[in-house]
Amino acid sequence: MEKEILKKNSRGFTRLVDFGDAILSRTKSASPKLTTGFTIIETMIAISLFLIIVTVGMGSLMSATSLSRKSQDARSIMDNLSFIMEDISRNLRTGFSYHCVDNGIYSATTPYSCAFGQGISFKSAYGNQWVYKIESLDGGITYNISKSVDGGTTWTVLNTSEISLDSNSGFIVTGAEPPPGNTIQPFVIIKLSGKIVSKEITTPFSLETGVSQRLTDITP
Repeated sequence: MEKEILKKNSRGFTRLVDFGDAILSRTKSASPKLTTGFTIIETMIAISLFLIIVTVGMGSLMSATSLSRKSQDARSIMDNLSFIMEDISRNLRTGFSYHCVDNGIYSATTPYSCAFGQGISFKSAYGNQWVYKIESLDGGITYNISKSVDGGTTWTVLNTSEISLDSNSGFIVTGAEPPPGNTIQPFVIIKLSGKIVSKEITTPFSLETGVSQRLTDITP
């Protein structure tokens, strides 16, 4: 049998109330309302945060990729400079009869030393006259280094377009004259300086090396 309780109303009268209904009513009023799913605002906030994270991540990835590409380009250009320096050094080392060009006459063959010249002519190990020259085609703003293997008749530019040499690039030749008037072994200092312009980034450089003629050119 269901239990019944007496409950006073606001007017002071009492009435019979079902005990089970009273418990159920109290339980419902004490329990919070349960909700399921996300609201539109919550969904929009979550999507916005996700898009921000993706945008920042993509920006960082693109920056890293760009830096890597620039680094590879710079390394390739530096490799070109190293090749030029190695090519000149190797051929001068095995050549002889150095003529330092300080007057613009690249076809000269008489051994000649000078304190600074922007070209050098010499007899190669193959027997023909080779010439390296550093020359400006824009009035002294930028310089290229070129090579000739036929005495200065035809030329090949060695540096890439990203490499711009300056007026400090050149050759210092000592001991080129033959004995007995000269007792110093022929020696050449090669100086290459300028800047590299790649991907709107300018990088200055300065390279210098010394080469001694392998063939003995002095008398005891």
